[in-house]
Amino acid sequence: MKKEYDFSDAIKNPYAKELKKQVTIKLAPYIIDYFKEEAIDTGIPYQTLINLYLADCVKEKKKLNMQWKRA
Repeated sequence: MKKEYDFSDAIKNPYAKELKKQVTIKLAPYIIDYFKEEAIDTGIPYQTLINLYLADCVKEKKKLNMQWKRA
């Protein structure tokens, strides 16, 4: 292995902006359980299922539809 490498002619990875970014979010246990059950049924990891669902929301420009009820 060389001690030094010349990267002056290197090209940026065109897919770098497509890489996933790790984040920490708080989800209710029933949500995680739901996606874990779906993962078992589909054979797709539950984190991937959550990502696919959120990506679909973005693609379809889904808006959250919720109303607060007064007590």
